[in-house]
Parts: sequence; C-alpha cells; structure tokens
Amino acid sequence: MALDGSTAEAKLANAKALLTAAASFAATVVLARSVAQDLLPPQLREYFYVGFRNIFSRFSNQLTMVIEEMDGLGPNQIYDAAETYLATKVSPSTHRLKVSKPEKEDNITTTIESNEEVIDIFNGVKLQWFLVCNQIQRENFHNPRLPYKSTVRSFELCFHKKHREMILKSYLPHVLLQAKLLKQQTKTLKIFTFDPQHMYNRLSNLWIPTNLDHPATFDKLAMDSEIKGFILRDLERFVQRKEFYRKVGKAWKRGYLLYGPPGTGKSSLIAAMANYLKFDVYDLELAEIQRNSDLRKLLMGMANRSILVVEDIDCSIEFRDRQSEGGEEDDPESSSSRRRGLVTLSGLLNFIDGLWSCCGDERIIIFTTNRKEKLDPALLRPGRMDVHVHMSYCSPCGFRLLASNYVGIKNHELFSEIEEWILRAKVTPAEVAEQLLKGGDGEKALSDLIEFLKTKTRGNEEAEAKIRQEKEGEEEENGTGTVS
Repeated sequence: MALDGSTAEAKLANAKALLTAAASFAATVVLARSVAQDLLPPQLREYFYVGFRNIFSRFSNQLTMVIEEMDGLGPNQIYDAAETYLATKVSPSTHRLKVSKPEKEDNITTTIESNEEVIDIFNGVKLQWFLVCNQIQRENFHNPRLPYKSTVRSFELCFHKKHREMILKSYLPHVLLQAKLLKQQTKTLKIFTFDPQHMYNRLSNLWIPTNLDHPATFDKLAMDSEIKGFILRDLERFVQRKEFYRKVGKAWKRGYLLYGPPGTGKSSLIAAMANYLKFDVYDLELAEIQRNSDLRKLLMGMANRSILVVEDIDCSIEFRDRQSEGGEEDDPESSSSRRRGLVTLSGLLNFIDGLWSCCGDERIIIFTTNRKEKLDPALLRPGRMDVHVHMSYCSPCGFRLLASNYVGIKNHELFSEIEEWILRAKVTPAEVAEQLLKGGDGEKALSDLIEFLKTKTRGNEEAEAKIRQEKEGEEEENGTGTVS
C-alpha cells in the first residue's frame, strides 16, 4: 500500500510539473509575442512569424494556400475578392486596420494590415487568414547603384487538410461571389463618356469616368405606376437569370427603347435604373464614331454590369440603307459617305445583337428617341430592343407624385380639378415639376398650376385649329376639298 501511495504521489508530482512547465511556456510565448509586437521592427517581426509558422506546419495536419496579389503581370482576382470579403470578417480583437478613401470615391474602405489574423467559419469549418507582406529588393535599371524595394503581398489561408476539396469547390467561389456583391453595394457609380482622341490607345483609356450623382430613384419617378412596376420586375428578372441565358444560348444583355416627347423623363428613368441596379452608365455619341471597327472597340472597352445609352438615336447619326451600304463604301469620294462616315446600320446591329455583343455580361442597352416611327424596323425587333417603354405626357398618377415630392401635399381639394386639366393639356412631367418648383408652397402652387394648365390647353387647341385650317386650305387648292 505504501508503494502504491508513493507511485500515485509521484504521478501527481509529474503532472503538476508538466502543467507548470506548460503554463510557463504559454506565459513566455504570450510575453514574447507582446514584446515582439511592441519593440521589434515590422520586418523582423514578420521574419520570426513566418519562421515559426513554417516550423509548426511540418508537424501539423494544417494545409496553407498562398494567394498572391499578382497573377503574372495582372491582378489576382481571388486576392482582390479576399481583401474585400475579409474586411467584413474583422473581429474586435483585431489590432491594426488600413483605412483608405480614393479621391473620386464616396465610401471609406477598410482592409486588414500585414500579419493580422482573421478567423472565418464556413460550413462549421474554422479557417485562418493571414496577410503576409514581404519587402523585396529589386534592381533599378536607371541607376543600378540605387536599388529600390517593393512590397509583395499575399494571403495565406490555413485549414485542415481534409477540407481541401471543400475549400476549392465551395469556399473560394463563395468568397468571390460575396466580394462581388459587396463591391456592388458600396461602389460609387460612374458615367463614362467616349474620348475620340484616345481611340487608338489602350482599351482602358477609351472611356473617361465621372461620378454619377443623379438622385433619381423609382420612388421619385413621375410615371404610371403599372409601367414603373413592370420595369422593376423586368430588371429583377434580368439580373437573376444568368444561368438561364447561358442555357438557352443567348448573350446576357437586355435592350430598352424609351420613346416619347421631350421632357417626359427618359434621362431620369435611365438614372433610376442605374441607381437601382448599381450599374455604371456609358454614354455613347454615335456621331463621334468614324467606322464600325471603332464601335466594336468601344464595346470591348466597357465593363460588365453596365448600361450603354444612345440618346436621340433618330438624330444622332444618319444611317445608310442596308441595301446601299456596299456601293457607298466602295466609293470613297461619295458625298454621302463623307457626310455620314463609315458607321453603318448593319454595324450597329452587330454591335447590339451580333457576335460582338457577347464580349461582356450583364449589360443593358438603352436607346432613346422622340420619334419612334423614324427608326429602322430592324432596330426595334425583340433581341435588340426587347422592351419598348412609351414615356407619355404627365398622368394624374404622375402629378400626385410630383405634388408630394415638390410641395409635400399628398391630397387636396384642388387635385380633382388639376387631374381633369392634366388629361387635356398634354403637359410633360418636366413642365409640371417646373411650375410646382416656382409656384411657391401649398395651395398657391396648385392654383398657379391650374392657370398654367388652362393656358397650355388653350394654346394646344389654337395650334390644332391652325393645323386644321392649313390642311383644309391645301385640300381646296388641290381640288380635293369636300363638296357640300
């Protein structure tokens, strides 16, 4: 019994000694890490961290994937996605963050600093991310005596080896998708214009960006609620049907034709679509383009998830008839060729519906016109202009929305009278908005609007009577008048 008691006491003493040693080692590691964090230069600290990770990795079941910032000469898409994604996974224990705001952007962005650890949980699996930055000395070709240092960045993703397939097939695609959605939600919208002087430079220089700060939204658009609802549903269906377009063999694009009198809100609708989808806008001036090949190059220079706008398509360029295109191009001295340049209708059709239209995904093409009847039928068929939206004169529904937005009145005893005159006056939403804007507040603005609508109606009736008189006079001169 004494021997057994001695053995038990010896085992207990050994266990205490091991626990004490482990506690001392852990305390030493914590102290060393704290001292290293505070005293060691970042380069030396990084050297020790990398060395320890390499030593422990040899005796571990952990697998480390290295995701470098550059893939050859171009950026690594997975690195960019991870940088965006991990900014949402930073824990309260994180000590260092990088904060930036580009000059022409609206949002402040945060990213993790070098040697910081970020923990992510995916499908119950713990994943460790590290940002590693290495200083590399490179040769200065202009002055070999003054070499320069550059920073090479990479992410290290650590996890158990048994999860390798899941990481490659599920987790990394998840990171790419989430980063794409995050960038769309926080992006600063741009409107791009074409610069003819840069046509023969790199594709990235073809379009000049400017921030798109247009405040239009679907809630503020003064248009029929049914048309507005239809457009919203169509846009939602379009952005959610990537696999459907691929399955049926169609380019992932959608064409809209907005037609109607000036001032009916075509430009505001385009801005509302851009704000709703978070799509950049590319404003294309066809009259500035000299040939079909330039048109194709411009298409290649556009980004995905964008809206291409060609305003006033009926008067922006005079297209040649398709049957006569060949003959005129063969004759470089033709006055018609010189006047119209080398952009043809068939070139535009191939741009929006041919093989070159497949050079990008998730694009919307919008044509606007005041005179739909002047357009070639080939431009209007489904597959090119899929949705035709008539931007009509102001309706009673549109007036009520304008009254709410401009003077803060949602209902008033004068509304019924105003709506009667709205139907007769053929007035655009822009005209109604201008009257409400300058008419003051409350009831006075509504009263002034009634007077404006009455004047507008009388003017329209006088103009129509004058047109009838002129037509009757022409018929009498031609001997085609009605004999009583």
